[in-house]
Amino acid sequence: MQFTTLALSALASVASAQKTWSVTVALNGTQTFSPNNLVAQPGEMVQFQFQSGNHTVTQSTFDQPCQPISMHSNVTGFHSGFVPAAASAAQGMFPTYTIMINDTKPIWLYCAQGKHCENGMVMVINQAATGAKTLDAFKALAAKASTIAPGGAAGGTSGSTTGTGTDASSPSGTGTAPSPSKSTAAAGMLTAPGTFALAAAGVAALLI
Repeated sequence: MQFTTLALSALASVASAQKTWSVTVALNGTQTFSPNNLVAQPGEMVQFQFQSGNHTVTQSTFDQPCQPISMHSNVTGFHSGFVPAAASAAQGMFPTYTIMINDTKPIWLYCAQGKHCENGMVMVINQAATGAKTLDAFKALAAKASTIAPGGAAGGTSGSTTGTGTDASSPSGTGTAPSPSKSTAAAGMLTAPGTFALAAAGVAALLI
């Protein structure tokens, strides 16, 4: 889905500068990312909109789903932190977490809450056109995995961000910059893995 029109002029001016894809987290209370397979070009943004529950957007490798990418590679990756949506929804707001796509390498994602990842709450951005590394194969591996949240007892690097801005596409949030000893991930802001913000519910008109 493309984030095409905004009710607020300040948001519209930013959105017009670059394409932003919207992914709903926990649509209608389900343990899903919707859509869970999309193709985005370098320079484009992917905005995760947390609709309900308490979930994360966390990067992993294909071979080790449900675990932070930093545990199995020299990539720091990104992690939204746990985002409870109910408190924001009560105020007519929804939390969003936005990443920038830097290249066309596949980006594998999961929710680090409970056993959500094992239950299939995973997704991919820029899945390869050919080969065995597909979303279905990733789900099959996730079903046999053990979920680890970044910064948890088992290790990992937290990249969670916090903020109260109204535009998730702008660098108004704060975050943890990648460690100098590790390469930057395939997605993430220039100085932070992602941008977290609160946006007024209903400000976006989405087209599929």
